[in-house]
Amino acid sequence: MDASFDQAAEDLWVFGYGSLIWRPGFDYLERVPANIIGMHRSLCIYSFDHRGTPERPGLVLGLDFGGACRGIAYRVAAKQRAATLAYLRGREQTTAVYRELVRGVWLEGQPDRRVEALCYAVDRGHPQYAGRLTHDRQLHIVRQGHGRSGNNRDYVLATVKAIDAEGFRDAQLHRLATMLHDSHPLPPPLEGEAKEA
Repeated sequence: MDASFDQAAEDLWVFGYGSLIWRPGFDYLERVPANIIGMHRSLCIYSFDHRGTPERPGLVLGLDFGGACRGIAYRVAAKQRAATLAYLRGREQTTAVYRELVRGVWLEGQPDRRVEALCYAVDRGHPQYAGRLTHDRQLHIVRQGHGRSGNNRDYVLATVKAIDAEGFRDAQLHRLATMLHDSHPLPPPLEGEAKEA
């Protein structure tokens, strides 16, 4: 990304498709369901940091090329642009597996509103690019993965729960979540605690 993008005077749009849906970690003015065309959500990145280690990697999401993806677009105030970019780069680029791209996204409920948003797409040439794995292989990797941000299973289940809350489904992730529940049931809720939806 060139310096002019970082120093632009207008508000910043950010497209979230994974953990940014349920834990953006930055202040924003608007949060709008959105669609991106030509890219899809994929559990295609070996995690050596947040959800795994080089010895026992986890799997995290990336935007891969082809298809379409529903997610969330955040509008960040221009005065928060530099701080938000610094935060996102510190969070997303620890091993430089993502490419920072600006792509058009369509804001739901406002069919004529298209905005240019920052998104993090997988670099297919990076050693951490896992490509398309079988569900059994995904299950094995996710069950073993644990990194500085916690265990990989929680990451997948939290993402699926957030996607459900937005009213849409991701067939591949939902299937994996079902397999994770079946292979390792969640503990019952504590007394007085609400059950998970």
